[in-house]
Amino acid sequence: MVKDSSSEVTRVAQNGVFERLARAGYVTSGLLHLIIGYLAIRIGLGSGRGDADASGALATIAGQRGGAAALWLAAVAFGLMGAWRLVETALGRSTDPKQQSEVAEASDRGKALSLAVVYFGFAYSAVGFARGAGTSSAAQTSTVSARLMQSGPGTVALIVAGVVVVAVGGYHVYKGASRSFLDDLKGEPGRLVVWLGVLGYAAKGLTIAGAGVLIVVAAVRAKPQEATGLDGALKTLGAQPYGVALLMLAAVGLIVYGLYSFVMARSMKM
Repeated sequence: MVKDSSSEVTRVAQNGVFERLARAGYVTSGLLHLIIGYLAIRIGLGSGRGDADASGALATIAGQRGGAAALWLAAVAFGLMGAWRLVETALGRSTDPKQQSEVAEASDRGKALSLAVVYFGFAYSAVGFARGAGTSSAAQTSTVSARLMQSGPGTVALIVAGVVVVAVGGYHVYKGASRSFLDDLKGEPGRLVVWLGVLGYAAKGLTIAGAGVLIVVAAVRAKPQEATGLDGALKTLGAQPYGVALLMLAAVGLIVYGLYSFVMARSMKM
């Protein structure tokens, strides 16, 4: 019975229509990164307000004509991508299967599960903004941090969470620098694709790591208002010496990652 159920899930996961719809999640993610990069540039130039993160990007879309409909479509795309990652968590990748040790396979499935959580989170946020009830990611992070800091164990948990976020950022940097992301693509990518991946992963990794550092610092200093995620990391960067130039570089890097997301939509092994 379990085997039949597993086979049925596999058939669904390998369905061409489901795969194309799931790949739309990469397109939507790419658009969000383009908007985040744009918002960061505006903040660097002193002509923008709001959050330079996913919630800020979703709010920007919501403010446009037809924005609510676009957000509902984005929610569906993110939800399907999350579902795909859950299938990968349970069954492993159906494309290009590899002989792996149990530890390596468990690691890959763990990464798939974490990505599923991220995409479902994006879907939830998109629904919230589509309904006109979206909230700032920076404010949510600060609120959760404040609650955790009310106790010693909570503060420790927050520090651990910040360290994990830094590690995730470091992994992105490593993935870009080592070009291991090429193993995720079908065929032989051209030089432009390679450099989009290298620069995009490095930029995204550094901004994620910066957000993790802010969480750790906020926990140590007992200042939850300083734990504001990606938006806080970018704005903190902009406040440093030569910060505007650094913020612009980070913004361009996020835009490059957005462009690479379109490559993943077409060529990612799934």
